[in-house]
Amino acid sequence: MTLEGEYEPSPEKWVRDQVEEYEASNGERANILMGKPEWPIVVITSKGAKSGKLRKNPVMRVEKDGVYAAVASKGGTPENPTWYYNFVEHPEVDLQDGPEPHTYKVRIAEGEERAEWWERAVAQYAPYAEYQEKTDREIPVFLLERA
Repeated sequence: MTLEGEYEPSPEKWVRDQVEEYEASNGERANILMGKPEWPIVVITSKGAKSGKLRKNPVMRVEKDGVYAAVASKGGTPENPTWYYNFVEHPEVDLQDGPEPHTYKVRIAEGEERAEWWERAVAQYAPYAEYQEKTDREIPVFLLERA
C-alpha cells in the first residue's frame, strides 16, 4: 500500500525535475545523480512532519538484500535535511527503485549497524566521507525495510 495524501513538489527545481522525470519514465530516466552512472538514486516519498503533505526526494541508492539506507547528509551542513524530520515523525515511506514504489518502515541505524551501513554508503558515494568531515553532527543513517 502506498502513502496517500496531497503531494507538494519540492521548492528546489532540480529535485522537482528529477522526481518528475524519474516517475514519468518508471525509473528508466533521471535515475542517476549529476549524470554519473555510478551514482544511482531512488525516489523516496515521505509525509511532511509539519504539513502532512507528501514530499518526494531523490536519494542515493544504497541497498543490500532488499534493505535500503537513506543518508541524511545535506552535503555536510550543520543541520539535517528536511526529510530527516519527516522520517522521524512518520516512519513509513514509499521507495521507488524502478517502475513501482513500495512501502517501507524506517528506523535510524545505531552502533555497529550504523558503522556497517555508513561504510557501505561511502563505498557507493565517496562524498559522504567529506560531508562527515565538514560537520560536527554524526550524519544519520536511516534503514528502510519493506513493510
